[in-house]
Amino acid sequence: MAKTKIAYFCQSCGYESPKWLGKCPACQSWNTMVEEVLEKANASVPTWKASPVSSVRANKPVQVADITFKEEHRLLTPDKEFNRVLGGGIVAGSLVLIGGEPGIGKSTLMLQLALNMPGIKVLYVSGEESDHQIKMRAERLTAQPPPPPEGGAFDLHGTSAPPSGGRGAGDSCYILTETSTQNIFKQIEELQPDLVVIDSIQTLHSAHVESTPGSVSQVRECTAELLRFAKETSTPVFLIGHITKDGMIAGPKILEHMVDTVLQFEGDRHHVYRILRTIKNRFGSASELGIYEMLGEGLREVSNPSEILLSQRDEPLSGITISATLEGMRPMLIETQALVSTSPYGTPQRTATGFDTKRMSMLLAVLEKRCGFRLGAKDVFLNITGGIRVEDPAIDLGLAAAIISSHEDIPIPAKTCFAGEIGLSGEIRAVNRVEQRIAEAQKLGFEQIFISKYNMPSGAKDKNRLDLSRYTIDVKVVGRIEEVFGLLFG
Repeated sequence: MAKTKIAYFCQSCGYESPKWLGKCPACQSWNTMVEEVLEKANASVPTWKASPVSSVRANKPVQVADITFKEEHRLLTPDKEFNRVLGGGIVAGSLVLIGGEPGIGKSTLMLQLALNMPGIKVLYVSGEESDHQIKMRAERLTAQPPPPPEGGAFDLHGTSAPPSGGRGAGDSCYILTETSTQNIFKQIEELQPDLVVIDSIQTLHSAHVESTPGSVSQVRECTAELLRFAKETSTPVFLIGHITKDGMIAGPKILEHMVDTVLQFEGDRHHVYRILRTIKNRFGSASELGIYEMLGEGLREVSNPSEILLSQRDEPLSGITISATLEGMRPMLIETQALVSTSPYGTPQRTATGFDTKRMSMLLAVLEKRCGFRLGAKDVFLNITGGIRVEDPAIDLGLAAAIISSHEDIPIPAKTCFAGEIGLSGEIRAVNRVEQRIAEAQKLGFEQIFISKYNMPSGAKDKNRLDLSRYTIDVKVVGRIEEVFGLLFG
């Protein structure tokens, strides 16, 4: 019998302590320490590879110039939005973690990906659903032949899983309902898949650790085994993870450090649109974003999000503006709405949906101090349409114009767009990649756009900084917030 050890782990951050503590010293959370029994690995318990390596190669330090490197081949999926979020495709041997709220569509996204990978053998491991439940969902996503035989890893299309062999598009997805990592690795050795999907990491358990599935030590141990498998076999692995009530991925924080890429699948449950956002990516940009539309037959990628985020209005309404923003490398036009009304109570309400409330308070202070608008006794409500959340400061100008439009009850022309950051002194600051914002507004038929004068060339050395002659849209160059209101409201 292996020697056992008892330790206490924080369920929020994974901090380990030899004794129970009321308050976690790492994350300052109360009553999050739980007792777990740790056990040293038994030699009879198999690891991810049943046949042990005969000789262990010792790594030696190598100079950077002596390392041979060839261009990394990425596995492209039929989903262009998914490829963009991953930085151009799936990297061999990468470990990707996807988190999101319950019912947001994580399993649907990954099963849809597994069913639409032609020529790629995909093993979908589920610890939450039975094979018949997955079969029902697969039939909803795409038409399927009769049900497969029971037992072991099987193909969704009715034939037993062969160890190898060419298969057509959509005919190479195999389902395994298992929670033991040792049994999963045994099936992986027999099947030799090109891609593995785990749904979810909190349901797996390893025989190396004596604790319940989903605990800090189990999540850490299972992730470490899958990480070793991915790196040594160059097989990409996707992990679906649960999130806590605070919106963080459940389990120890080290889980996000161990994986190569962290994706957050988010969206409003009352809207049909879902957003796949990059939180961390070792192989690409960490600010990319993909937009999907949730339909009865699955998730549909949205190639032009500006058209769905802009509402179609028959008549001009006050408090509505259009702002040009960027998510990663993608320019988008979003609709910003504001409602300003007299507060019936002593303390006015300040509520923002999809925008930082503290930044909204800053904008209100600038409007009252620099422009003379009395907003101290007014209720102010802001909303970013489409159920998305925007952190780009370039929408400051559009939000300020929407607030004043609602306050004065004067509509802003429908074909007007804004792209500018507002400073504390009331100046309109320059924003990055303004050319892409102008081009997106011009493509969607807007007639004028307000930008900062500091985006214009200021000398001979940067005379090519912004050339307005190639745009047909009317570009309004402003430097102060007062100039914007003078041009809009007279």
